[in-house]
Amino acid sequence: MTGRSGTVYLMYHELQVPGRELCRTEPGYVRYVVTEARFRKQLARLEERGIRGINVTEALHNSPENGRAIAITFDDGSESDLIAAAPALKERGFNATFYVVPALLGQRGYLSERQLRELADLGFEIGSHSMTHAFLTDLGAGRLHVEIAGAKDRLEQIIGRRVDHFACPGGRWNRRISQLAELAGYRSVATSRIASNSASADPFRLARLVVQRATTMAEFDDTCGARRLLARQVRVAVLAAAKGALGNSAYEKVRSTVLG
Repeated sequence: MTGRSGTVYLMYHELQVPGRELCRTEPGYVRYVVTEARFRKQLARLEERGIRGINVTEALHNSPENGRAIAITFDDGSESDLIAAAPALKERGFNATFYVVPALLGQRGYLSERQLRELADLGFEIGSHSMTHAFLTDLGAGRLHVEIAGAKDRLEQIIGRRVDHFACPGGRWNRRISQLAELAGYRSVATSRIASNSASADPFRLARLVVQRATTMAEFDDTCGARRLLARQVRVAVLAAAKGALGNSAYEKVRSTVLG
């Protein structure tokens, strides 16, 4: 929400639609899956509070004088982006940015290239979530170029529009990633850093707040108001301290246990 604390960027993943199988079923993935019904209730809450849902480009140019707004983002490129999220957003006149992984297009449960074009044609913003969803901090220069610049080129070929925004898979970020993204022509890089984004925030290290399956409406209200973030920051700091020693694979197991 735009205000004294800055603009909140919400992070969603797949939405669970009745009668449709999820892309993946392991607990570590499912905890990020919000039901379609819960998502609609969350959008209704935003509307009740006079908060607009906007995309990343709009958020980067937004200010308190333009009214209350919150950036809505989705990661990965699940088919539910088109069949569930897009209609719910459209009904309320909201926008969003969908960060897509080109290598997942056409796989079971994910958008096809045709569906991705349809999502873009509806007026929603398409961003890049890397070429293969690899943890970028593990990669060398050649692979990083493919994951960052190559993904941008591929998505632009598919939708026939600029792709200006990038989101780091798993929130794995460092300064080199931002520098390469800027060189590739992106205008922002989103992470999973827990904070809101002030007007002076680095657009190549944007913070986002995740909405999870277990997020209650009270917690959603706190998230949208950028409240009670300190406890979440402390938990993530503890995990970050272990990341270097454990490596990404082992870290993910610990992270799942601590964050629930």
